[in-house]
Amino acid sequence: MIAFCVRRLLWMIGTLWVVFTVSFFLIRSVPGGPFDGERELPKEVERAIRAKYHLDDPLPVQYWDQLTSMATGDLGYSLKKDIAISKIVAEGFPVSAALGLLALTFAMVLGLTTGVISALFRGTAGDVALRLAATIGIALPNFVIAGVAIILFVFWLPLLPAAGWGSPRQIILPAFCLGAPYAAYVARISRTSMLDVLSQDHIRTAKAKGVGPMRVALVHALRGAMLPVVSFLGPAVAGILTGSLVVEQLFAVPGMGAHFVNAALERDHTLSMGVVMLYTTLLYTMNFLVDMSYAVLDPRVKLE
Repeated sequence: MIAFCVRRLLWMIGTLWVVFTVSFFLIRSVPGGPFDGERELPKEVERAIRAKYHLDDPLPVQYWDQLTSMATGDLGYSLKKDIAISKIVAEGFPVSAALGLLALTFAMVLGLTTGVISALFRGTAGDVALRLAATIGIALPNFVIAGVAIILFVFWLPLLPAAGWGSPRQIILPAFCLGAPYAAYVARISRTSMLDVLSQDHIRTAKAKGVGPMRVALVHALRGAMLPVVSFLGPAVAGILTGSLVVEQLFAVPGMGAHFVNAALERDHTLSMGVVMLYTTLLYTMNFLVDMSYAVLDPRVKLE
């Protein structure tokens, strides 16, 4: 276990360095700069700002300075807002994390429930309807679902607000739109996995001993069927984090989405790098936790 954790930590350091390097040079290869706009700054003011943020240094020097700063946890300052990026993250990330956690919970609960029901009632009309709904959910991106949901639940049936953050009613719609496609994926994966587990020998043995169908499904079969679903958690978290950038813009949620989009549009190099590195660290950590959970769900799995 210790050797596994050490190897993953070394891989994490290498992955973060590669992501940082690629992102650094890609961001600076885009035409334009953070001080380009409709109103041109006086030359003296622009030179003073560039000197303050060391933008007039050679590119290798900028690369090394930002790399060493981020390695010590210093994300720097936003070039457009002159605010510490750590402060921006402290304000926006809890909102994005709450939205993502609620969307992931919704996706897991709804997807697992419909997947297990579909597997237990295989071949029935309900099974066909649930599979059709899951296929539609997979095919539609979350911004299309968001548009349809706004038309249905804001204009036709005014049950929920269209934007904002703070009350439970304002959270429901963006969390549903963000988690719906992943609930469809979880439903299809859990149905297939459940059918595979239900056909194994230990399930037939449990049925032969007189164990009830609900206990067989929820106690004996569900734990084995969870492994593929847990494997999907890594890509699901990645999709929810990146998809939240769009959903937050659509529903005016004050999370990291607005900062990331504005940083890209305004060529705010430091803020873009800070958000990219934050999300990369979170995704790698989530994948590590998913790998660790294999040994908990199935003792036959060995971490190597």
